[in-house]
Amino acid sequence: MIQSTPAAAAGIAKPDGRRRWLIIALLFVATTVNYVDRTMLGLLAPSLGKEMGWSENDYGTIVTAFQAAYAMGFLVMGWLIDRFGPKIGYAIAITVWTIGHVAHGFASTVAGFMAARVVLGVGEAGHFPAVARSSSEWFPQKERALAIGWVNSGTTIGVILTAPVLALFMNHLGLGWRETFIWSGLFGVALLALWWKLYSNPRESGLVSEAELAWIEHDPPEKVDQVPWRRLITMREAWAFAVAKFLTDPVWFLMLFWLPKYFSTTYNVDLKVVLLPMIIMYLLSDVGSVAGGWISSKLIQRGRTPNFARKATLLFSGCMVLPLLFVSGLSNMWLAVLLIGIALAGHQSFSSNLLSLPPDMFPKRAVGSAIGLGGFAGGIGGMIMAKSTGLVLEATNGNYTLIFIACTITYFIAVAAIHLLSPGLKRVEL
Repeated sequence: MIQSTPAAAAGIAKPDGRRRWLIIALLFVATTVNYVDRTMLGLLAPSLGKEMGWSENDYGTIVTAFQAAYAMGFLVMGWLIDRFGPKIGYAIAITVWTIGHVAHGFASTVAGFMAARVVLGVGEAGHFPAVARSSSEWFPQKERALAIGWVNSGTTIGVILTAPVLALFMNHLGLGWRETFIWSGLFGVALLALWWKLYSNPRESGLVSEAELAWIEHDPPEKVDQVPWRRLITMREAWAFAVAKFLTDPVWFLMLFWLPKYFSTTYNVDLKVVLLPMIIMYLLSDVGSVAGGWISSKLIQRGRTPNFARKATLLFSGCMVLPLLFVSGLSNMWLAVLLIGIALAGHQSFSSNLLSLPPDMFPKRAVGSAIGLGGFAGGIGGMIMAKSTGLVLEATNGNYTLIFIACTITYFIAVAAIHLLSPGLKRVEL
């Protein structure tokens, strides 16, 4: 059992050691690869849809298959990471999602793409449980949201880099889309090697100074017994996180999978060719990811309770999504880019703080399972959003107004749910 060192007293100063930030850099790279693999189909969807003859509903069905697998995968991967630790659990996840990514290169039918997305979704579900569990091992509470914010910013870097990756393989190397899926699987192989070589917990690494270890462990000591699933699902704190994920994750999935189609149909712009709109939108979301983590971490460092810091930042983040209400029908593409970018920044700020809640409330060896439950709920919400988006667009001739309205409301409902289910964000007593 990990115990805090005697030096780990309250008010301890930040150390000079930076090993914990190397772990965050590694998780940032992992997030980037994860989202390159996840986003590639979305950018290819307009051209693949024409080649394969997909309808809006066909594409919605393929996305729904990913969401369903992603949801179920969270339950498995969250438990796996708590049971075997992030080093082994995340290595398994990377292996599975890389196999699923490569499998896209062999698909020829809607069913084939659905199968590839299922394997990809199961593997990628291990990412955020690993992020939360690793950050709980390497960072104290007052610094954790900022660390997660930096990792979370890799989601948008991955989205931005997807188009250059496609250009590299398809334009410069002259590969078709099938070969591109296959050869880009090497990114996952390289990530697996890096993860296995560099990751360990702080005490086992042998590379963490005593001062940095004291800083990492200066939160009150805890028992690290794993919480059984049957116990976890009875806890209001677990459902506070899960309900918020169910409501807000679908917004990010909508932007990830449908934005390329939105710009293609609304402004006749191919985002894998014209990169500037994508770069602006997702760099703004990166600012939100890091700023949201910084704000709540700074509030805690200045003496505010985690309950106030997290919830105030979540509410502020929800307000930042409101510009999405004014996007539908805009004729000026660049104004739409700005408003969507601000909304994405709000979502990422919300996400960074939401991912900090399970480490705030649960013992380390229950964090992966709690994230898994929330991820399952988020995946179910994303699956509903994917299918309903396709149906709404077909019924309204491609009008996104109702969809964007729904997206803005969910954040405020999520904050209310968190507050009702966990008024004080207190630690779970076992």
